[in-house]
Amino acid sequence: MPVHCQQNPVLAGSAALAILGALLLYFGEPSGYGKHAGSLTTVTHLSARTAWFLQELPSFAVPVVMLLWQPGALFGPPATVLLGLFCAHYFHRTFVYSFFTRGRPFPIVLLFKGFVFCMGNGFLQGYYLIYCAEYPVEWYTDIRFILGVLLFILGMGINIHSDYILRRLRKPGEVIYKIPEGGLFTYVSGANFLGEIIEWIGYALATWSLPALAFAFFSFCFLGLRAFHHHRFYLKIFEDYPKIRKVLIPFIF
Repeated sequence: MPVHCQQNPVLAGSAALAILGALLLYFGEPSGYGKHAGSLTTVTHLSARTAWFLQELPSFAVPVVMLLWQPGALFGPPATVLLGLFCAHYFHRTFVYSFFTRGRPFPIVLLFKGFVFCMGNGFLQGYYLIYCAEYPVEWYTDIRFILGVLLFILGMGINIHSDYILRRLRKPGEVIYKIPEGGLFTYVSGANFLGEIIEWIGYALATWSLPALAFAFFSFCFLGLRAFHHHRFYLKIFEDYPKIRKVLIPFIF
């Protein structure tokens, strides 16, 4: 174990992620933004673009700052690739997705919660890969690394394509809801969520680490629950909503 690594932050952060995911499933309430936002007059909001940028930024910035702050850290090539995957996702979410999104105004209180979460998770994943992980060069040929990276890339592609479909449903300034069509939306209501879940399962497999596994579990709980509420929302407001569509897993659930 590298001398810089302290196990307590890794174990505590991983446990916190897992517990938070379990609590989300237990209470089962949708997070109050987007389709499930309340009145725009009862709480303070920011534009969706500003809110998503500020919320997602720590997940990209914190690992980058940690790496630049300690350039001499024990940080091998496989870990560089794995941290690059994590940062690539959040670079897109921060600097691309947030610029193009056409979502509803975002409650500041949820922005604050998301910001704190992203800062903590960015620290946890970055800390583990920079200071704790020890991968031999042969890790590049390990089936866990290869399959994990392929799943990550597949999931990211699904996520980005699904977000593109959702953006095209609305013209600038529109607030109406329409049935998404095409891609994996043909089979599930939460195609964008499915893509991101696949990403983090792939990341967990490729890193073979407790923090990544805890994050994948949290993502499944949070995004899976959100997909369920989206599906229920669509069924409620669209009488002609396709009956073949499942919530998250084609033909199954």
